[in-house]
Amino acid sequence: MSAPAHSVPGHDRNPLDDERAHLAASRAALRAMREEAEALDITDVAANWVNAEVLRAGLDARVKALADLAGTPLFFGRLDYLPDRSFHIGRRHVHDADGDPMVIDWRAPVSQPFYRASRKDPMDVALRRRFGFAGGELTAYEDERLTDAEERGTASRLLQDEIERPRVGPMRDIVATIQPEQDEIVRAGIEGSLCVQGAPGTGKTAVGLHRVAYLLYTHRERLARTGTLVVGPNSSFLRYIEQVLPALGEMSVRQSTVAELTAHVPVRAEDGAEAARIKGDARMARVLRRAVRSGVRVPDEPCVVVRGSRRWRVPAYELAELIEELLGRDIRYGAARDALPQRIAHAVLVRMEQAGEAPDDRVQDAVARNPAVKAVVKSCWPAVDPARLVLRLLSDPGFLAEQADGVLTAEEQRAILWAKPPRGVGSARWSAADAVLIDEVNDLVSRTTSLGHVVLDEAQDLSPMQYRAVGRRCSTGSVTVLGDIAQGTTPWATASWEEALRHLGKPAAAVEELTLGFRVPRQVIAYASRLLPEIAPELREATSVRESPGDFSVRACARGELDDAVVGACRRALLREGSVGLIAAEARVPALARALESAGLPYLAPGAETSEGSRLTLVPATLAKGLEYDHVVLDEPAAVTDGEPDVRTGLRRLYVCLTRAVSGLAVLHAAPLPAALAQE
Repeated sequence: MSAPAHSVPGHDRNPLDDERAHLAASRAALRAMREEAEALDITDVAANWVNAEVLRAGLDARVKALADLAGTPLFFGRLDYLPDRSFHIGRRHVHDADGDPMVIDWRAPVSQPFYRASRKDPMDVALRRRFGFAGGELTAYEDERLTDAEERGTASRLLQDEIERPRVGPMRDIVATIQPEQDEIVRAGIEGSLCVQGAPGTGKTAVGLHRVAYLLYTHRERLARTGTLVVGPNSSFLRYIEQVLPALGEMSVRQSTVAELTAHVPVRAEDGAEAARIKGDARMARVLRRAVRSGVRVPDEPCVVVRGSRRWRVPAYELAELIEELLGRDIRYGAARDALPQRIAHAVLVRMEQAGEAPDDRVQDAVARNPAVKAVVKSCWPAVDPARLVLRLLSDPGFLAEQADGVLTAEEQRAILWAKPPRGVGSARWSAADAVLIDEVNDLVSRTTSLGHVVLDEAQDLSPMQYRAVGRRCSTGSVTVLGDIAQGTTPWATASWEEALRHLGKPAAAVEELTLGFRVPRQVIAYASRLLPEIAPELREATSVRESPGDFSVRACARGELDDAVVGACRRALLREGSVGLIAAEARVPALARALESAGLPYLAPGAETSEGSRLTLVPATLAKGLEYDHVVLDEPAAVTDGEPDVRTGLRRLYVCLTRAVSGLAVLHAAPLPAALAQE
C-alpha cells in the first residue's frame, strides 16, 4: 500500500529536508503560542478573586498543554487533499503568527482520513505520508498515493515499526497507529454508551483513552462542566497509563480505582471468596434498600403545632398519607426526609387559610422548623448514616434476616455476617466489598453526582454492586466499557457484557468486538488461545497482524533448577531492547526475588517506571492485568493456576499472564502444564 520509507540521502535537497524545516518552524510556533499564553495578564479581567482563580487555573492548564514534549514527534503524518491542500497531522493544533494552521489536531474532522482513507475509498486524499522519528528527530517518510491506480500496494513499514517499537517507561499513546476499526470506536458520539470486548493486544485501553481525548476535543465546554473519569483496576495500572492523556494535551481527566471511588471507610480486611461474591451480588441492592427504609414508620398520634394562641392539628391518618406518598414516589431517602416537614407545614397552612389567615412562604418555613414537626420527622423518618446502617446489617443477625427475607438464603446470610461484631464504625475491619455497600446506601440517601463521561477499563472483573457504583457516576452521562471476558479473574467476574451493562444502568449500550491484535506476537496469542475453549468458549480467537512471529519458547526444567533457569531467561531477555517482565504466582515471588538478588539482577515493582538502566520488573500474576512488556518470562504456569480458588479462574489468570508479551515470551516450568497448553 505504500512506497518504501525514504531515509536521509546526504546533503541534496529533498522532501525530507522540507519536512524537517516545517517541523522546526512548527516547534517555534508552538513555543510562541506557549509564551503568548504565559504572558497573558488577567489581573483586571476577573470580577472577583474566585473568578480570577478559575481563570488562572485554566490558563495554567493551557500553558501546560502547550509543552513541547521531548522525544515526542510534533506531527506524525501528512494528508494531501485534492486538488492541492496539504495538512500535517499531529497530537495538538499548532498555528503560526497569522493564525494559519501548521499542525492539525488528530481529532479534527479533516484528520479523520489519515486513519480511514483507503484505495477503495480515498476520501479525497491524493497522498498520505507517514513519518519516521527517532528521539523526536524526523528520520524518514513513506508515501501512499491513494488515487494512483498504478502504484503497487505494500504494507507500511513505518507503521509496523511504530507498532513494534520496544517499550521502556509508562504506556504511550497510539495516535500515530490508530487503525480504522479503532478509529470508529474513538470517534463514536458522546450521547451513546459503548462497550468494547477486546482480545489481548488489540489496543482497547489505548482506544478508550484516545476516546476520552477525542470527546474532550469535540465537547470541551460540556465536559468541562460535567467532568470525565477513567476507572482502572489498580493503582499500578493507573500509573502505567497516566502519561497517555497529558501527551495528547489533556490534563483535566481524573483517574481512579473503584476502591478509591467508594473509599467511605478505611479498608483493613479482606473477605473470603464466598462472602465477597454475595456482598457483590446485585441482590444486595434490594437488601440495602429495605434496610434504609426499615426505620420509616406511620405515626399513631397527631402533630399539634402551637403558634401564638392558636393550635393547629394534623391528624395521624393525614401524616400517614404524607409518608406513604413520599415512599411511593421513590425519591432519595434524604430528599424525602427533607420534604416531609415542608409537607406537614403545608397541611398546617391549609388550615390557617381555611381559618381566614393569609400565611406566606416564611410562615411555612417557620412551621417546618417547629419542634412538634421536627419531632414527628425524627420519629417517623429517622436520619440514616450509611456506614452505621451497613455495620448493623453485617453485625445483627435478626436485622439482616428481616431485610434479606426472600432475597438471601440463611446460608448466604451467615456467610456475610461478621463473626465478631465490632463496637462501632471506627473499630470495624471493613472490606472493599463493605465499602461498596456503604456507597450504595450513600446513594440511596443522597444522589451521587453524575459525570459527563466515564471510561471503565478491565471491566470484566467487577461485581454487580461495583458496576452499580460506577454506573452512579455516569447516570446522566455516557460510559465507555473496556474489557475481555476471557480475562475475568474474580469469582464474581461477569458472565456477559449484556449482564454487566444492565448493572451499569446502560442496557442499550452498543457492544463492539476487537479481535485483531497489533502488539502480541502471533505465536504467543495462538498459544494462549488454546485456553479459550475452557475459559470463554463464546469468544472468537484473536489474530495478530504482526509480521514477525516473535520469540517464543516453552522449557521444562527439573524442580530444583527452575529458579536458576528463570534467572537465566531474564538475563537473555535483558540483552534485547525494551522492558522485561518476570511474571510469577504470588507464592513464587519471594523465592524469585531472592534468586534475582543473588544473581545481581536489580528489579522493579509493578507500576514503577522502567528506564534504560532498570528494565526488569518482577510482577505477581495478580497484578499483571493491563500491563505490557516487550519480553515476558513466565514462571511455573501450574503455580499461577493453583493460586486461584477454582480451575476456570486459574486458567483465566494464566491467559492474562501469557498475553503480556509484546515481542517475546519464555515459559519455564517444573510442574506439568495445564492440559490445553501441553498439546503439541
